[in-house]
Amino acid sequence: MRGGLALAAALWMLTVGWACLSGCGYTTAELYREDVRSVGLPIFENRTFERGLEADLAEALAKELQRRTPYALASGGEAVGGGDTELVGVITALRRQRLARTADTGLPQEVEVRVVIDVQWRDRRSGDVLMERRGLEEVGRFIPAGNVSAGVDGGGVLGEPFVVAQHAAVTRLAQAVVDAMRSDF
Repeated sequence: MRGGLALAAALWMLTVGWACLSGCGYTTAELYREDVRSVGLPIFENRTFERGLEADLAEALAKELQRRTPYALASGGEAVGGGDTELVGVITALRRQRLARTADTGLPQEVEVRVVIDVQWRDRRSGDVLMERRGLEEVGRFIPAGNVSAGVDGGGVLGEPFVVAQHAAVTRLAQAVVDAMRSDF
């Protein structure tokens, strides 16, 4: 009796395992488009008043594309950077929001930075839009420096510059864009 029960349990587990492999989303297909070899990466238009944000985003996108995709970054060529495809976009907003403030002075203790973009991945050969996201946003946080008055010894509270949060938001945006490039075909 025990042998039959063990055999039945093993067969049941094998059946469930096979069902999961064949019907639970497992695939051996490529995660990225096989018809794309290179991506042009022109600098995004920056509609915010934050200087250099577009260069930070371009650098983060380039690093993320090189690190996680099989695509080569196109260089030179035309104004949009060449390549069989191109990532184009607009930085539409950069918002700062105070999350917490000190009880004694009311100065910001933690600040959130939200960066919003519209992005489109286009096939330059056919003109087809391969992926598009509007209002894609990510957040970074920082603790402002010098938000507490100096003590007896003249020392203040150490903090972080705004660019820490901006860099975190931009890095997360680059990751989200590459994730979308992988999932939209």
